[in-house]
Amino acid sequence: MSCCLLEFCRVQELKAVREFLFQNQQNNPSLGDKKTENELAWDDSDWGSWDNPEAKEDGSGTTTGVEEDSAAGSAPWLQDCVVSLSPCSDLMVVAKDHKAVFLSAKWRTDDGGREEMTLAVSWSGTLSTEEGESVSSVICIPLASQKRSSTGRPDWTCIVVGFSSGYVRFYTESGVLLLAQLLNEDPVLRLKCRTYEIPRHPGVTEQHEELSILYPAALVTIDGFSLFQSLRACRNQVARAAAAGSEVVHPPPLAYKKWGLQDMDTIVDHSSVGIMTLCVFDQMKNASILGGFHASVKGSPPAMSQYITVGGGPYTGFYYAIEGSSQPLLSHVALAVASKLTSALFSAASGWLGWKKQSEEEPTQKQKPKVEPATPLAVRFGLPDSRRHGEFICLSPCNTLAGVTDDFGRVTLLDVGRGIAIRMWKGYRDAQLGWVQVSEGRGERESSPSAPLPRRHAQFLVIYAPRRGILEVWGTQQGPRVGAFTVGKHCRLLYAGYRLMGVNSVTSQGWLLHTQQVCLFDPATGVLRTVTVPFHLALSDKKSERAKDMHLLKRLTTLLKSREVEPDILESEAQSVLLDIKHPAVKKQALESLLANKNAPVSCLTNITRVLLASLKGQDPEAVDEGLFQLCSSQLKLLQLYTDIQQLHSTGEATTDTHTEPTEVAGIEEELARVSPTLQRYAELTSGSRPSVSFALDSPDASLPVRGFLSQMECEGEEIRVVPGPNADWTQLGSFLFWGCLTGQSPLQKVCNTLQKTGISPQQLLSLLLSVWLHREKEVLKKTEAVRHLHTLLTALSSMKGAVEESWDMQCVSPWWQQVRSACVQSHSSAAALLAAIVAHRAAKANITILAETKFQSEWEAVSLELEQWAVCVRQLEDVLSLQTLLCVPPPQGTPGSATPHCSVKALLEGGRGGIADSVAKWVFRQDLAPERLKDMLQRRGEAESTEQPSQPEQGKGEKSQEDAAFNRAAELLVSVCQRFPDSLSPDLLFAHCCWEYVVQWNKDPEEGRYLCWAVEHLKLVSSPHIQLGISSMMWNTFIVKCFSAAAFLIEKVGKAPKDRLCRRDVGMGDCAMTSFLGSCVQLLQILMEADSGVEEVTPPELCVEEVWGGAEGPASLAELALEQKGVHYPLVQHHYLLASLLHTAMTFSLRVKPLSLFDSKGKNAFFRELSSIQLMPSGDMDPGLVSLRQEFLLRVLTGWVTTQRVAVEGPGSGSGDKTWPSLCLDLGLLLQVNPDILRRHLVCELYNQGLDPRAEQVMFEVEDKDVLGSQLLVLTGQRLSYSLLHTQTQTRPAMELLARLPPTLCTWLKAMDPSELGCPSVPLSQTSRLVSRLIEILPENHGQYSLALHLLEAVEDLQRED
Repeated sequence: MSCCLLEFCRVQELKAVREFLFQNQQNNPSLGDKKTENELAWDDSDWGSWDNPEAKEDGSGTTTGVEEDSAAGSAPWLQDCVVSLSPCSDLMVVAKDHKAVFLSAKWRTDDGGREEMTLAVSWSGTLSTEEGESVSSVICIPLASQKRSSTGRPDWTCIVVGFSSGYVRFYTESGVLLLAQLLNEDPVLRLKCRTYEIPRHPGVTEQHEELSILYPAALVTIDGFSLFQSLRACRNQVARAAAAGSEVVHPPPLAYKKWGLQDMDTIVDHSSVGIMTLCVFDQMKNASILGGFHASVKGSPPAMSQYITVGGGPYTGFYYAIEGSSQPLLSHVALAVASKLTSALFSAASGWLGWKKQSEEEPTQKQKPKVEPATPLAVRFGLPDSRRHGEFICLSPCNTLAGVTDDFGRVTLLDVGRGIAIRMWKGYRDAQLGWVQVSEGRGERESSPSAPLPRRHAQFLVIYAPRRGILEVWGTQQGPRVGAFTVGKHCRLLYAGYRLMGVNSVTSQGWLLHTQQVCLFDPATGVLRTVTVPFHLALSDKKSERAKDMHLLKRLTTLLKSREVEPDILESEAQSVLLDIKHPAVKKQALESLLANKNAPVSCLTNITRVLLASLKGQDPEAVDEGLFQLCSSQLKLLQLYTDIQQLHSTGEATTDTHTEPTEVAGIEEELARVSPTLQRYAELTSGSRPSVSFALDSPDASLPVRGFLSQMECEGEEIRVVPGPNADWTQLGSFLFWGCLTGQSPLQKVCNTLQKTGISPQQLLSLLLSVWLHREKEVLKKTEAVRHLHTLLTALSSMKGAVEESWDMQCVSPWWQQVRSACVQSHSSAAALLAAIVAHRAAKANITILAETKFQSEWEAVSLELEQWAVCVRQLEDVLSLQTLLCVPPPQGTPGSATPHCSVKALLEGGRGGIADSVAKWVFRQDLAPERLKDMLQRRGEAESTEQPSQPEQGKGEKSQEDAAFNRAAELLVSVCQRFPDSLSPDLLFAHCCWEYVVQWNKDPEEGRYLCWAVEHLKLVSSPHIQLGISSMMWNTFIVKCFSAAAFLIEKVGKAPKDRLCRRDVGMGDCAMTSFLGSCVQLLQILMEADSGVEEVTPPELCVEEVWGGAEGPASLAELALEQKGVHYPLVQHHYLLASLLHTAMTFSLRVKPLSLFDSKGKNAFFRELSSIQLMPSGDMDPGLVSLRQEFLLRVLTGWVTTQRVAVEGPGSGSGDKTWPSLCLDLGLLLQVNPDILRRHLVCELYNQGLDPRAEQVMFEVEDKDVLGSQLLVLTGQRLSYSLLHTQTQTRPAMELLARLPPTLCTWLKAMDPSELGCPSVPLSQTSRLVSRLIEILPENHGQYSLALHLLEAVEDLQRED
């Protein structure tokens, strides 16, 4: 309730702004620091110390701290710049010489998560266009939006810049020049703007909007309405020209008035007050002074525009221009020859509006435009003071007062209407001024018995004294100083004095104009702060009761902030202050701040509140404020309750069980024994979780401070209620009330009786009890006796009046017990919820038994709907605990960890029928379980079910390692969960969900090809072809087909296996990942074909769910969606399988191929269509050219595979490689209409070529055309022998002799052979000998080369004998 300085914005990148503006002066930094010779060395040491001890410290001129030096070194640069801030605070302009920087508003989130506004550089550059000109004045004018939906935010902001050359230029926020005009050839001294204000009283003249430009001897005014329209049109025209790429058409000049200000020696600043009308007396007085005794007086006083100037000789001048005395000038257009006036105007307007032709455009004139002469305007009167020179004038928002600074360090307050100085302040050299206008609060005057009075407004003058580093706020006209703040010595006070342009009395209705009045900019920190002044400070004087109350409130606030005050002193001081305050609203505020204080002890608060209530009771009942009385009585009641509960907990009196019967305890013990193993395992897993940071203040064990208690409770009449709030607050309040009872350290029955007397509803107490029980699960599990105490507490609360309705029919559900169930099923603390449900079940059963005995007097056991609900609830919570225990199993080391997911009964019911399997599938993914290991786990389930007991890990044999032990424990938990959910976690459903989870994770990270491989492996394990078919169709359509088509088109475009960079660009994964992806596609399509074949033979599976989980509602489960999928068109799937196989082989063996070119037009068109659609497929015999292309590709695949086999054989310790490729090629050959015998023959030759003779012999049996194979192998044998005899480096003598003995035909034939074609020429002779004998077996005797084969056999045998 006092003056304050609030930060609302920060300026970013100030260092960059400074470096840009002062680039030329960085080489000579000392220039700005030297004092000029004639500057007086003032001693500032004692200034600013009046009533403000802080200012003295900060204002000292001899500070040598590092901070002061750095600030002084960086801050004074702003004093050399021209700075302007938009009144909407969304744009700031800083200019120096010919450069300028525009900073625009941006919102960002700070470290605390709060949104804050910053000003960041949006444009920087050079503004001047004439040589030698510099920026002399800048203002930012926000222009109002013309849209009907606007609420007062500006549409855009225009930057108006005055130059030393006399030019005035208008720019957009992005530095685009809209308009430029030379109004006078002298430098522009000051730009000022006046915008529309809603008239406060009916008699006030409505002021027009206006832009005024001051020159050393002239004043130019531009009407705001015409300027607004011109700027909008210019901006639209510039935008259209930029969009069309055409040149910007220069607009016609602005209309303006120009006054030559006479009779003043120097003018440095001005204010345009606006239109004023004299009263009749002033009119007659002026007429008689100016015209003498015989002057005539007009009937109606004329309207005049008033201008005030400051400078020298006189110090302040008052000018009055009678409206209509001078016509507005149209610059050089008005001087055109009269006969050409119309055409000139028309051509200018037409070009501006965009219909002027290119040929009509006039050449730009290089010479300066002609400047109009000013209309002389004599000074009416002034304030003469020959030695005093004015520096700056600042007009108040209501146009009645003005502040003027001068070179004597004075601030003068002028009465604008009377033209006199009414107040002067001393000691403010280089002061900067601003005004704050404050409206009265709406509620302060509306309580008057007559019609509500109009809202009052107060004016405050803000003075910033940079020499002292102090900002002061003064009440006007003769008011005291109401605020003073110590600020930096290099700040700038930014006061616009206007708001949005383009607003009128119609458009401003209902607008909230978001404008700041006065801003203080500190360049050392970049902070923008605004001054806020409460209205009542304008009313404050020595006798004001309200001011005295505010002073007392401030004193109390200071007292509460000090930490080292003794409680007794605090109590006496606060009590006297509260009793001295007279105004009820201030007294209420003081009491609220006292009760919200964290340091005040509860006894102190109770005593003060009691004394205050007693004083109120002692007053006249009609004079007492009802709200204050209610506050005192209700808070006293709450403080008493807090004290009582605190005392009960601190007595240390233990709980005595008076409600619990032995039979009930035995029943609870029996239930606990049943769920004990699961609870124990759950406790082990949750307590051993990763460490986390927590704060002592946030922990439930932290004692609840009295202010927290008061903030969470409210009292209405006799009833106390808990205020709804976040769970953490409820837990802390519940801990305060009940934790001592649950741990057995407090007298439970006394606590319940105390709470019952206060009138808190049992339902809210039940919520608090359950909140603390469910949120402190870890502590509850450690304290075994807590369950018994919970049962006692529940029974005690149930017996309270208003808990269980007496009219409750046992065949209906009780709202009381339903509240307990709702809390349990929504809780993520599974163990605590289960314990609470077991206890509540027993308590409810006992309650029902008592009711049944009183109603029916029967020995029959009562059966009710309530107990059925409890049975279901307990079973559900047991299931959830088992599932949650499994989910708490930590993932193995090395896998990416994540937060343990929490489940509740409510979450599982809302997750639909597939929610449980989905949770387990996510756990399988986090555990990084391979499909085979999951299958092993589920096989244990089958064994366990067959033996009808859960499997136990064998302890005798001992695990191989810790990993095996962990695996066994996880398997045991999974088996137990599967046994609890036999339908929801049937193997097919679990494998299906695992498949889907892995493919979803692969979609997030396609580089992990393993995820997709495992997804397909999981899919293979699904036994139902219907589910298999549906899941694979969904996988294909949702995730696979897009990447698959991209891969196919990429390989087609490149014509070979693409490089890693291209794969990442087009498919979104690397080349290795793409190879793996295509392999998975082949397997997926294969599964799809097999499932489609098996669907007809098997009936669709029935999807069941456990009885207690039958109420699940939510999205359809994955299995339901799978069964709803359409069937597929088998030939189309096979067609895609062909393409996938071709792509996979091309990527695996890095082959050159255009895969889509291996199909005809029908085949190409059928690709990437919906698999369920019927497409026109290729049929009949294929074009021989295509078949030969296919055959060539498959032969290259076989060659590539054999090469890899050779490398695998030679590689150290390597296996035999993948042996499925030959059979795959043969299968593809059948589908592609390629003769398989050609492929087999080629494979045999390639195997022999690489020296893999044993494998070649195996394949040779399957070849049908042995004659052709024999001819091919004969050549190969010749190449081997030729290499042995002719091409080895060391030819032996026996070999030479053998060569000489050979028949001439054989010798010539061997010499013609080229062994370089062999992949492995150096093969043992025994293998070659075996090959020749196979040859002779294959070739018929009548074959043309049979004799050659016999000669070869003899040669090899001879060669073997020689060796």
